[in-house]
Amino acid sequence: MMVAKSSAMVTAGSVAIGIGLMGMPGALAEEIRVGFIAPITGPFAQAGKDMVNGWEMYVDEVKNDFAGATIKFILEDDQAKPPVGVLKAEKLIRQDKVHLIMGGLLASTGYALAPVSTREKTVYIAPVAAADDLTQREADKYPYFVRTGWTSSQPTHPFGEWACEQGYKRIAAIAADYAFGYETVGGFQRTFEECGGKIIQKIWPPLGTIDFGPFIPTIKQDADAIFTLMVGPMSLQFPKQLAAAGNTKPVIGGGTSYDEFTLPAMGDEVIGHISVLQYSAALDTPKNAAFVTKYREKYGKVPSYFSETTYTTGQMIQAVMEQTGGKWPGAEAFVKLISAVKVDAVRGPVSLDDMRNPVQNIYVKRVEKKKMFGYDKEELWNTVIKTYPNVSQFWKFGKAQFLKQPVYSRDFPPCKFCE
Repeated sequence: MMVAKSSAMVTAGSVAIGIGLMGMPGALAEEIRVGFIAPITGPFAQAGKDMVNGWEMYVDEVKNDFAGATIKFILEDDQAKPPVGVLKAEKLIRQDKVHLIMGGLLASTGYALAPVSTREKTVYIAPVAAADDLTQREADKYPYFVRTGWTSSQPTHPFGEWACEQGYKRIAAIAADYAFGYETVGGFQRTFEECGGKIIQKIWPPLGTIDFGPFIPTIKQDADAIFTLMVGPMSLQFPKQLAAAGNTKPVIGGGTSYDEFTLPAMGDEVIGHISVLQYSAALDTPKNAAFVTKYREKYGKVPSYFSETTYTTGQMIQAVMEQTGGKWPGAEAFVKLISAVKVDAVRGPVSLDDMRNPVQNIYVKRVEKKKMFGYDKEELWNTVIKTYPNVSQFWKFGKAQFLKQPVYSRDFPPCKFCE
């Protein structure tokens, strides 16, 4: 696979050919240029590296043969800063003449990149950026946007019901103070309160917080459990500091709080913590066992969801190119084709709804220390304890009903039981 990190590495001849192909939908595209945006430096670099690894692993497995087409992979570092991501997207589209852009880690980056794809009439695939409204109320604004990952609130809708089933009545929530945190907590709060639970507190530490000393003592002592949503280095530091403070309450949370990108660096303080997501490296299926084994042999670590989702994105692009015989069909046709794709992915069956968001299994997971997949050493794994099949972004509400409400935010749903 060819990787270019700047336009200087793209030859004048390939750019000229690319301009011609972009002007002739349906023409043979022997080389499909994919612009990939991820944080390669900064505090989110490990997640960005996992994103790249998953994609490269898929391309290597198929020997860079996409039904006769090959992929030219052009990587850009956005440092997990949305304004930088916008500049990199514009560079990829205007200078490198990419056929599509992919990536973006933060929900806020997704919200920033989608308007670029509309303005430039270029496909934007989001394997990670989970911003709810890109495939909800604002979906019509972004006709070139396709999500292959998930919406922020998609896993926590069933998780709210699960929490009620455990007998929790009063929960304190603490989550990163940005769109992803609001939407994840919002989805959980909506279903948890509809089944009789109460969110009695919301605490919003700034994105990137590593000292939770000002926040942990404020967690209400009459809560039955703590719901947490952390990202990046926050995921590692929060449970350590919570345990050091003497917490004995059950801890549950969004998937990024315990994802495998950081789980190997955690200690026994997280054993028993429960989270929810559409993937777990401990998913006990032959397909995932093979994926984990191959990934670990190649990269020396367990794959995170950031790796699985870009790997699956490669599988979905492959399915489109097989239908076109390796020809780039044009942006609009590509979106139409990928929207109809159904794949048996590592995470389970994946299809897209009519707003271009995945319908997929959601897994409730408990951190356990054990041996898996033939490895002799006991390690921390996110053991799947419950599966919710075929979960859509609208859960059980129905699309029309769900879209009448505002997007989940810092203030919606209101914290009517906060004291």
